Amino acid sequence: MTTTTTGPAVPEAPARTRHPLRAEVLRGFPPLAGAAVPLLFGALLPPSADTWQGDWAKTAAQLHTALVIALPFAAAAGCRQGGRERRRRTEELWDTAVRAPLTRLLVSALPVAVWVAVGYLLAVALTTLTTWPYVRGDHPHLSLVPGDTVALMAAVLVGHVVGRAAPTAPAAPLLGGAGYAGLGTAVYQDAVSPLNPAVPAVDGFWPVWWQPLAMAAWTLGLAFALALAYAARRRATALLPLAAALAAALLLSTGSGPWRPDPLAHRQVCDTSTTPAVCVNARYSGMLPQVRAALSGVTGKLHGVRGLPARWSDRGTEPRAGEVALPKLTPFGWYVVRGRLRKPEQYAWEAVAPLRGDCGKEPERVLLVDDAVQAYLAPNPQQRSFDADDAKGDAAARARLRGRQAARAKLAGMDEQRRRTWLSAYFGARAACDAEGVPSL
Repeated sequence: MTTTTTGPAVPEAPARTRHPLRAEVLRGFPPLAGAAVPLLFGALLPPSADTWQGDWAKTAAQLHTALVIALPFAAAAGCRQGGRERRRRTEELWDTAVRAPLTRLLVSALPVAVWVAVGYLLAVALTTLTTWPYVRGDHPHLSLVPGDTVALMAAVLVGHVVGRAAPTAPAAPLLGGAGYAGLGTAVYQDAVSPLNPAVPAVDGFWPVWWQPLAMAAWTLGLAFALALAYAARRRATALLPLAAALAAALLLSTGSGPWRPDPLAHRQVCDTSTTPAVCVNARYSGMLPQVRAALSGVTGKLHGVRGLPARWSDRGTEPRAGEVALPKLTPFGWYVVRGRLRKPEQYAWEAVAPLRGDCGKEPERVLLVDDAVQAYLAPNPQQRSFDADDAKGDAAARARLRGRQAARAKLAGMDEQRRRTWLSAYFGARAACDAEGVPSL
């Protein structure tokens, strides 16, 4: 008979204790709220993609402007989470827990705030990736992202407090609707618009370095002040974040302002190999080859002609002396869509018109010559349609059409040297607004 001997018993390893936040973060409503944020931006941004894809500044502005809907959504999500215990009828059970009320509030609210922030950053990343292949200059503008992310988290916290204070079913949608109305109205109120985290970005201006920090302190300070006033054992502690929020509000509302001009907004990138030179805004410097190609037919015909402006410019303001305005590349969606210049014939036609200057009302003879020059350099893409309409008109319309066609044919039929001399005299007279000096055809 064999006997088995056993050694001393090995104690079992203690079960691993997981932090209570783990279940809150990974289960239930918070991940769903976070997933809904990129879906929300996915519904808001694509319909206007033609106007921002390929433009870093416009992309950042669209993301920021969408906060007018994303912030109320975040507040509604926090409100729904805040009313969870009332819906589950577990309020009395939670009241017996060891945790303090403020700890219970934060344990429930922070997962939603974190997931909403993650969802927003994912939306920013996806939007940046969709515009990256089409940009033709500038650089990503991400300076508003930190302040916007914190504002969304603050909205969740505020909504959570409202949900705990008024845990009824309609509270979340009502809070979202009220938030949307309030943010939309504040945009038009000069006194409070600097404090509005969803105020639209002004084209050509970007925040100074401290603006996102001040906006974060303003929104998060208010949210923490409200949470402490509601759940802290010593409610006087709410005065500290409230003081920080008011200091940030004072900084945002006074002084020289939290916005600075974009240094690229009025800078030009030029091709001086043509006459006139072709200059585009530095924000879209990569569009210069396409613009130059669209105007190549015009600049080739103007080679050697005197009396022309020095350059076409795209400053976004009145052109300087010796310049004429180039048709604007912005807003995107008309001439430029996803980094490509559309309608180059229309673009060239609009670029030629300013070359003759603006001298007010001109006699019929000068208008006839203007039409011939325009038709020679860059005809209107709709010119055939207009001529066909005149051909079907009354006798006067047909007579005007015959006169225009004769003038066009005469200018086009000149030899190159004679036409160059004629065009030099024409542009010299038009630059001086000398109607009498305009050569006839």
